[in-house]
Amino acid sequence: MDDTGHEGATAAAGTGAGASGAGTAAAGTGAGASGAGTTAAGDEASRGAAAERIDPELMRFAAILLVGAIAALLDTTIVNVAIRTIGRDLHAPLGVVQWVMTGYLLSYGMVIPLSGWALARFGGRATWLTALSIFLAASVAAGAAWNIGSLIAFRVVQGIGGGLLVPVLTTLLVQAAGGRPLGKLMATVSLPAVVVPILGPVVGGLIVSNLSWRWIFYVNVPICLAGLVLAWRRMSPSRGLAARPRLDVAGLALLSPAVALMLYGLAQVSGDGGFAHWTVLVPLTAGAVLLASFVGWALGPLPGRRHRRVTPLVDLRLFRVRSFTGAASLMFISGLSMYGALLLLPLYYQQVRGASALGAGLLMAPQGIGALLPRTLAGRLTDRIGPRPVVLAGMALAVAGTIPFALAGSHTSELLLSLVLVVRGAGLTTANIALMASAFEGLPRASVPDASSVTRIMQQVGGSFGTAVLAVILAGHSFQETFWWSVAFTALAVLPAAMLPRRAAAREQSRTSRAAGPAAPGR
Repeated sequence: MDDTGHEGATAAAGTGAGASGAGTAAAGTGAGASGAGTTAAGDEASRGAAAERIDPELMRFAAILLVGAIAALLDTTIVNVAIRTIGRDLHAPLGVVQWVMTGYLLSYGMVIPLSGWALARFGGRATWLTALSIFLAASVAAGAAWNIGSLIAFRVVQGIGGGLLVPVLTTLLVQAAGGRPLGKLMATVSLPAVVVPILGPVVGGLIVSNLSWRWIFYVNVPICLAGLVLAWRRMSPSRGLAARPRLDVAGLALLSPAVALMLYGLAQVSGDGGFAHWTVLVPLTAGAVLLASFVGWALGPLPGRRHRRVTPLVDLRLFRVRSFTGAASLMFISGLSMYGALLLLPLYYQQVRGASALGAGLLMAPQGIGALLPRTLAGRLTDRIGPRPVVLAGMALAVAGTIPFALAGSHTSELLLSLVLVVRGAGLTTANIALMASAFEGLPRASVPDASSVTRIMQQVGGSFGTAVLAVILAGHSFQETFWWSVAFTALAVLPAAMLPRRAAAREQSRTSRAAGPAAPGR
């Protein structure tokens, strides 16, 4: 901009030099305009290049949060392989031991809606440290459990910490990005979110095979301690909003049980009777009624009042934003595609290929390797061409990586199936990066906590739904037929993907958001 100002000043001086210098002045003015245009173009290019680079301070902030989040992400799948061993050591039947997983899942889902209110009330640093401390204390207690009842109780407490960590992490990072394009940021932070749950069964299998099952929980201790120390020393102290919001108690009483009941009902589908059994129908119906009641409560004013005094626990007006609605719907489908297959693939390797639990976990490792490959490219493309084509390409790869399992037999080459899993992992990661970026594009800073809660709930319920449906299908059909159903679920992504921004829209949203300026990490 200095060059532009200099040339403009020269043009003005030429204009004041008299009639004889009028031609020279005009030429000077033209040169000034030309220089201004060139400089403006250069500034725009510089801003574009700067936008593609991730601020080092933001990357350090992301690293601090990810260290703590790894424990919660690992816990989503590491415990599965130890269920039978835990039941044998604690002398509990399988139906009771399953509550080690179910109790965690229910408390995890119930606390997600509270994350936005907690951030507004207490601030980012305090909320993060509290959630991580709860998870650490519950992990130690679960490892020291003396019977199955105490273990289930400690797992419920552990779920409270875990359910807060992931949406709080997402909210803090998106707000710290300050409206800049999110593709490359999501590509960076998605590494543990995608890879860690996939590698969980491998780690769990190694622990159960060589150590006590109690180390399934003790492994969280050094991770949580490192996360706490880093957050305490490096995160900026922050406060909640000046006008501290009141907790929407009525909304909490409706939404949290609704999520828990739906998750519980879906967890019971694999038993006798499938979806038609009363243990499934009753909680699903009750959850749907509570959810509908929450929608009415959140969208309407209080009875007898024209204006609300309590801000709804989750702002459902977000669904008026077309791109957010599409991204949230796709979060449900991606949860269905990813977590449903995490049930199906290990069972296939164990029951059809004769692998052990540890062997099945190791055979799943190529999917984690595939998840590493496209991260940088997927993030860059999301920022440049918009999320829609990236999501469609990722889901196409996921479909291509699933179809061979629908065609495979007991003697199909394991090398071929491993290569196919690489493709599947690359596709799921590509789609998830674009989805996470598009879910927050163009949203004001104040809406980010609600968007984090909604997307996490959609992914959690989608994963439970996918697991339940595939378990029911597998009970009455072959693995090949069940894999075809998994392909069909993944292909459903085409419909909501049409609601995601095109290239021009994505750029305009990023440009508008950047005008607000970046936020300080940890605020």
